[in-house]
Amino acid sequence: MFTSESLSGPKPEQYAQLLEQARALVHGERDRVANAANLSALVYNSLPGLNWVGFYLYDGTELVVGPFQGLPACIRIPLDKGVCGAAATTRQTQRIADVHAFPGHIACDSASNSELVVPLVGGDGQLIGVFDLDSPHFDRFDADDQRGLEAIAQAFVESLA
Repeated sequence: MFTSESLSGPKPEQYAQLLEQARALVHGERDRVANAANLSALVYNSLPGLNWVGFYLYDGTELVVGPFQGLPACIRIPLDKGVCGAAATTRQTQRIADVHAFPGHIACDSASNSELVVPLVGGDGQLIGVFDLDSPHFDRFDADDQRGLEAIAQAFVESLA
């Protein structure tokens, strides 16, 4: 049985604890929907200041909403649109302090003011999708958040192998 534990200490230590919980949650499970659902819930309920956490999965043409926590979301995102599309296309994490200043931003939730999107890329270099986090706070995500969430995204990718 999985038990979520409160995070403590400096932010890097909190992310180490969260990563340990994430790995325990996906251990032995290879289903991407199940793992994405559980990781979305874990992160959403563990980190403060978030209003949306979830996955968009690549269907070979565009990003399609997968498991998430938060308000209903945009269903499909073309690769040439928004922060999620930029992360998928460039294969680089997008950490956006003010989404309203991002060219082509897609406002799925008008309450979102900052965003962090981690691309999910398999060992073969193939795009799997993106791990997307939104916050109602401007400049919510810093370098520690980026590193910690990239590690959790990597745990998700590794669970699929």
